Amino acid sequence: MGRFGTTELMVIFGIAVLIFGPTKLPQLGKAVGQTIGNFKRSISKAEAEPLTEREEG
Repeated sequence: MGRFGTTELMVIFGIAVLIFGPTKLPQLGKAVGQTIGNFKRSISKAEAEPLTEREEG
């Protein structure tokens, strides 16, 4: 499976415009960016913290 070319990205963008409409795309992009940022921050935080076993009891 190769990388996406210009034509493929244009088709994906066209479909996104048809589904979400041109006014919702900036809001959708911002939400996706914030989600990815939060995910990366939580991954970094989890890697920095040592693993501890839960005490049962």
